[in-house]
This record gives sequence, C-alpha cells and structure tokens, in this order.
Amino acid sequence: MISGAMTIARLAAAAGVGVETVRYYQRRGLLAVPASGGAVRRYGAADVRQLRFIRSAQAAGFTLDEIGELLALDATHDRPRVLALATLRLAALDSKIAELTEARAALARLASSCAGGAAGPCPIIEAFDPPATPSRAAGTPE
Repeated sequence: MISGAMTIARLAAAAGVGVETVRYYQRRGLLAVPASGGAVRRYGAADVRQLRFIRSAQAAGFTLDEIGELLALDATHDRPRVLALATLRLAALDSKIAELTEARAALARLASSCAGGAAGPCPIIEAFDPPATPSRAAGTPE
C-alpha cells in the first residue's frame, strides 16, 4: 500500500525502516514533516521514495550530511557536484576495501599459523594481545 494517506507507521513499514528512523530523518531535515490537517499526519508515495533513497545512499556509504546535499542537488540538477560527491565516496570505498583486504590477508596468515598445530598459544591470540608496558606490568594505572 503506497497511497497518499499513509500514517507514519505505514510509511516506515513501506520503506523498511522504523518509525523512530522516520522521525530522526525529519529532525535532520532529510524528510519533510507533512501538515497534520487534523490529528494524524499523512504521507504519500514520494515520501516512501525519499526514504528508500536515503537508505540506499546510506548503504553506498554516504553520510547523512552528504545525503542531505544530494537531496538538495536533485532539485538543482547540479550533476557536476553530484559526480564530485560520488567520486569522493568511491575513493573512500576503495580505501576501505584495500584496508579490509589487508586485514583479511593478515588474519588468514594467522589462522594458517594457528592451524599448524604447534604447541603453545595460538598466534591469533598473541597477535591481538599487546605486550604489557612497564606501568601495566607493575599494576600501575596508566
């Protein structure tokens, strides 16, 4: 049901979010608060599309501030600025992918060493347990 007479609960359900998420986006200025025209505010298909846009943009890694800018840019059709934001987001994602790839390789090496079955502590535990500093070793608070 995506009609022009949805309550906030139906809007949230249609977009796959919680009611508090809708309210939070409204407080952040990402989603308009419709006039109540009585006791209950009503939402329509455009509100569902906007909520889905916000969620999709978040899934792509955009911050809420960037999403707000994207929403504003949609009205101006400022394609160069949208492209600039997307390019920055792509660079950030590439950096994160490289970081995660490196972390995965390191953990795979540790897991392989641990599976080697040598006596003593597992290298995974040793890698995550930093050596004691003199103040920590003596029981002195840092």
